[in-house]
Amino acid sequence: MKNIPDRTDTNSTDSPDRVSGSICSEAGPSNRKFPKSSLWSGFLVSAFSVFDTHSESKVFHKKNKETSTGNHGWTAAVKRVMNGGSMRRIQERVLGYKTNVSNSISDIWLLGVCYKICLEDPSQEPVHSSGYATFSEDFSSRILMTYRKGFMSIGDSKYTSDVNWGCMLRSSQMLVAQALLVHRLGRPWRKPLHQQPFDREYLEILHMFGDSEDSLFSIHNLLKAGESYALAPGSWVGPYAMCRTLETLARSKIEKNEPEDTLFPMAIYIVSGDEDGERGGAPVLCIEDASRICSEFSRNQADWSPLLLLVPLVLGLDKVNPRYLPFLAATFTFPQSLGILGGRPGASTYLIGVQDDKVFYLDPHDVQQTVNISKHNLEADTSSYHCNVIRQIPLESIDPSLAIGFYCRDKDDFDDFCSRASELAAESNGAPLFTITEARHSPKSSSTSKTHEVDSFDAADDAEGSTQDDWQLL
Repeated sequence: MKNIPDRTDTNSTDSPDRVSGSICSEAGPSNRKFPKSSLWSGFLVSAFSVFDTHSESKVFHKKNKETSTGNHGWTAAVKRVMNGGSMRRIQERVLGYKTNVSNSISDIWLLGVCYKICLEDPSQEPVHSSGYATFSEDFSSRILMTYRKGFMSIGDSKYTSDVNWGCMLRSSQMLVAQALLVHRLGRPWRKPLHQQPFDREYLEILHMFGDSEDSLFSIHNLLKAGESYALAPGSWVGPYAMCRTLETLARSKIEKNEPEDTLFPMAIYIVSGDEDGERGGAPVLCIEDASRICSEFSRNQADWSPLLLLVPLVLGLDKVNPRYLPFLAATFTFPQSLGILGGRPGASTYLIGVQDDKVFYLDPHDVQQTVNISKHNLEADTSSYHCNVIRQIPLESIDPSLAIGFYCRDKDDFDDFCSRASELAAESNGAPLFTITEARHSPKSSSTSKTHEVDSFDAADDAEGSTQDDWQLL
């Protein structure tokens, strides 16, 4: 990311006490109706006033009083203001991001899990409900990757920080980390409040994203693997190149026959258009290709394997074509959802949930000191890898160049995903995000997978009467 002011943020804190909320038992695409913005609007509640605790405010005032005399005390107070919530809010307004959380009582979908906002009395604010508290705990348990400074230089360059250019790399790390969390610890996993030592598997996941060549998905290794896709220190990268880089890095480790415990534990399938995306159009997920990729990953030892699906898309020119917005939102209802690599132009974020017309996201644009977590240090400080500040942006404002991620644990999970994706494509009126087919150049759809193929989008008009989609070549 270029020309975006960085910000130093210290908002990564422990999640609030676990409160039993109202969670939908069916984590599926049951609610895909998105009304006009006039029905979405509501009072906004500052996320910082919700999540920055009262005790922290008292500490600030106490320290400010103690240092109110002398130049040193005045300087310390200024630094606290510069790094505090007020300055962060100013910076976020400059960036165009909203840290405010809507007062809506609509359901929240977070990576395949539904949270119902049930008010105990009419005067209660939604952000103070038990359902929202449970959602907040889930949100703060997702792994956060941000800009880091102070790591060893990348290759032959002099870069020891990725500030102002590494946001897409960090966003991709977050998506992959979520896939690993689900794979190894399960979707219900939550970050322990006060438990130490930590679960070893949790620390092993964090170790894979350290800022050194010893960590599989470090920024160093990602840049090296992505050289053929124009990845370089100091340069911004798009979602499609990022997806291919992840695939290349994971495959290279297998080809080198490295120890199994150092490998990425799932196959990666980049869902692209015909002829590897060169002709543009809706990407096609081919079931035969998925089966082949899983077999190759297991070195022909198994018919299927855990699978990471990445779907890079370009859904418009300057903004997302409005016809795609409800279908993007619906992907968060899939149990296999890993969220979306997206954000605003030139400022990538990791989108992980939706409520009404807004998406929740984790922001990599905070600057933190490098912390390399050892998988053997069970009492490591992992606070910089989590965040309690709930941030939202309008779904319609995201960059049209994005990538959707899904994780399928086994063949049954994959079949369920294909069924849901096919149903979503059937509702798209000829303009699906992607399609499912049994085989390449299949003459007709597979009845077992309820697949739907669309050869052209020109037959469907968008909401503004356009006769063509804003598709671009990947």
